[in-house]
Amino acid sequence: MANEMKTAHALQSLKPGAEWVLRGSELEWLDSEQTEPTADELAAEVTRLQGVYDGNAYQRTRMLVYPDIREQLDLLYHDMTAGKLDATGEWHKAVKAVKDATPKPS
Repeated sequence: MANEMKTAHALQSLKPGAEWVLRGSELEWLDSEQTEPTADELAAEVTRLQGVYDGNAYQRTRMLVYPDIREQLDLLYHDMTAGKLDATGEWHKAVKAVKDATPKPS
């Protein structure tokens, strides 16, 4: 896994703003406003978060290969000037090439 979700991520997701200290695998719950999540709730949330992260791998890959925003704006400007704000424009072709190379999973 490129990025492994941990108990700290699950705590932040389940109990935003809660006060706690995590020493290794030992959780000390300091928050008097929110209840401490169970070990099963934490494990389920770690699994859920990892699934979301893994499922969005295509987004991270695309982000690395999309043309720089300045280049995209320049392509759009030239497409607008040429009256090509459709699938024949260079901006559309550049973005489509990235999307085709890294498809969104079904």
